[in-house]
Amino acid sequence: MADEAQIAELSFEDALKELERIVSRLESGDAQLQEAIDLYERGDQLRRQCAARLDSAQARIEAIRTDAQGRAVGTAPFAAG
Repeated sequence: MADEAQIAELSFEDALKELERIVSRLESGDAQLQEAIDLYERGDQLRRQCAARLDSAQARIEAIRTDAQGRAVGTAPFAAG
């Protein structure tokens, strides 16, 4: 539980950097079994946190659609580009 609270405090960028380090360590094959399991579990927590942050960001950047009088009539997904 303490790990989840600590992960929740990380910025998206810091969580992603740590996740990338974990993936690199696991891909190297140098980790002992227990360390690999621990890394995998932390990596999964970081992945879930990053996904939640991305979902939240996507929701925040939805464009508000307005009618001719400028009244909000709904939202439309943000279109990049």
